[in-house]
Amino acid sequence: MRGLKKAFILALCVTAVLGLGGCSSIKSEKRIVRISHAQSETHPEHLGLLKFKEYVEENLGDKYEVQIFPNEILGSAQKAIELTQTGAIDFVVAGTANLETFADVYEVFSMPYLFTSEEAYHEVMGDTDYMNQVYASTDEAGFRVLTWYNAGTRSFYAKKPIHTPEDLKGLKIRVQQSPASVNMVKAFGAAASPMSFGEVYTAIQQGVIDGAENNELALTNNKHGEVAKYYSYNKHQMVPDMLIGNLKFLNGLSSEEREVFEQAALLSTEVEMEEWDKQVEEAKDIAQNQMGVEFIDVDVQAFKDKVSNVQQDMLDDNPDIQELYDHIQKINEKYAKEEE
Repeated sequence: MRGLKKAFILALCVTAVLGLGGCSSIKSEKRIVRISHAQSETHPEHLGLLKFKEYVEENLGDKYEVQIFPNEILGSAQKAIELTQTGAIDFVVAGTANLETFADVYEVFSMPYLFTSEEAYHEVMGDTDYMNQVYASTDEAGFRVLTWYNAGTRSFYAKKPIHTPEDLKGLKIRVQQSPASVNMVKAFGAAASPMSFGEVYTAIQQGVIDGAENNELALTNNKHGEVAKYYSYNKHQMVPDMLIGNLKFLNGLSSEEREVFEQAALLSTEVEMEEWDKQVEEAKDIAQNQMGVEFIDVDVQAFKDKVSNVQQDMLDDNPDIQELYDHIQKINEKYAKEEE
């Protein structure tokens, strides 16, 4: 499978180079717009991208054809970001953890218990004017975020039950390839194992790791519930996924075309969020009643206390996250007052 991916990626790179040369003179051909992501064809993100494709082709179908590549066909998120940088592909969906090496500000989203409620999380991410300032932070790297996708709340799941932070001690847990996430898992007393999302199922199955941390859809869409039978609601992170576009491609669009692509991105988020809410409930039902996964409610405060120093350590080590952190805390406080 990896050999096929490498061959396919090589073919894409060759195609991209040819597209910049003689082949571009065939003006009757539509420009192929390629999007890579890691999820299945039934995942909310894929369904959102289908809306993106539909809107672009409805409005610019004489010029552009959108092709979507799911299931890490074009490689892991990190590899696909590199392909987007070079222009071999045009868009990729990736988590903010994958962007930390390109812009320090994105590290804030890996902070444990950053958001105190889903409402605060959605308001922050839905503030397009504010978030566009954050999205521009990767311009020097050659790409820019167009929109965000709800990736739910991340919790631990494993081969053995996790009721308290002490149950994590000594376990090998897959995390996203983010230094902040690694430090968080270490603070819980576990051994962090960064790896590509596509490798997680086999790693749990073969005992390379004991578990992972993600949302409920990972249990069903990615079949992790077949190999990890315990899901504990410690709710340590709300980390969005991002639709990232090659900046040269975006800047090469006319103002009218750019508006269509940006509107398509916003519409894709609307569809993804609607589908997310529906599919989370379906995933919990399938995981519990068909896959035999046990969902465990835990004392979330005990988990918060275990990593209470991580937030301040991150703020001390990375001043670039302070402004966004303060902005998020204001939104958190707003919703806390409403609950009083």
